[in-house]
Amino acid sequence: MEKNLLEIKNLVVQYVVDGETVEAVNGIDLEIGYGETLGLVGETGAGKTTTALSVMGLIPNPPGRMVSGEIIYDGRTISGLKEKEYRKIRGGEITMIFQDPMTSLNPVMTVGEQIAEVVRLHAKCSRLEAVERAVRMLELVGITSERYHQYPHEFSGGMKQRVMIAIALACTPKLLIADEPTTALDVTIQAQVLELMNKLKQEFGTAMLLITHDLGVVAEVCDSVAIIYAGEIVERGSLSQVYGGVCHPYTQGLFDSLPDLDEESERLKTIQGMMPDPSDLPRGCKFHPRCPNCTDQCKTENPPVVEVEPGHKVKCWLAQEGGEP
Repeated sequence: MEKNLLEIKNLVVQYVVDGETVEAVNGIDLEIGYGETLGLVGETGAGKTTTALSVMGLIPNPPGRMVSGEIIYDGRTISGLKEKEYRKIRGGEITMIFQDPMTSLNPVMTVGEQIAEVVRLHAKCSRLEAVERAVRMLELVGITSERYHQYPHEFSGGMKQRVMIAIALACTPKLLIADEPTTALDVTIQAQVLELMNKLKQEFGTAMLLITHDLGVVAEVCDSVAIIYAGEIVERGSLSQVYGGVCHPYTQGLFDSLPDLDEESERLKTIQGMMPDPSDLPRGCKFHPRCPNCTDQCKTENPPVVEVEPGHKVKCWLAQEGGEP
């Protein structure tokens, strides 16, 4: 058996908008093992969703294109596959839950029909078998079979997301990509959806790429974490490595911005400045304009990735010297 289910090697994705080249992803390397859950964390515009769409073969061209890199799924290179070939994998072996279920569900089809359609398309079974599978999936995510014939507008936000999870897992995929699946939900429903995803992931043995900006969600669900900034992975390791031994100043800034319930303060800490314009990225380290530890070297030279301990990788000049973030 292959060591990793998914490998992304030196992925570069660009968009051309109004004559300007937007560098969305800049040489990303990622691996996800069989049954592993990896959290991809970063601010809006960091390149999280573009990375996911690259794996799904859904980068809109034009304006986007995969400039270089390789995506290997289950030992097979899938980057560069023709659309007909990609469709055999997408929705069956690799599935995706999007951030807003309302824009992902078809408003004129019942939720049951939408699940059954996915099953018929990928499992090559009869209509009756597809309906039976759809009913089972609805029940697995906590929706009674009586609601099979209801339409998306008859469901709450949390229930819609449960339907999306049912669709995504209907064909027992090997890899599930979840793009901020709880962002539009209130905290109570968020916890229920996360618990459900964890339970079903274990039941089906599915690997998961969880895209989020919430470090608390990652701590609940993930085995490992990758921090992305301006289209680059700046820190990557197991949950205990990154949460217990932060090495990159950006990662430290994300943790510092979390509210501390044991400490009284009038204002939350923030990372100074803004994410750089992807059409005009700074020289050197992309984080240097916001970094409290910036040196002259950071301003001119892009740091290489260094492995500070087995499996814990950091892209920072400070880590090269063994310093603290």
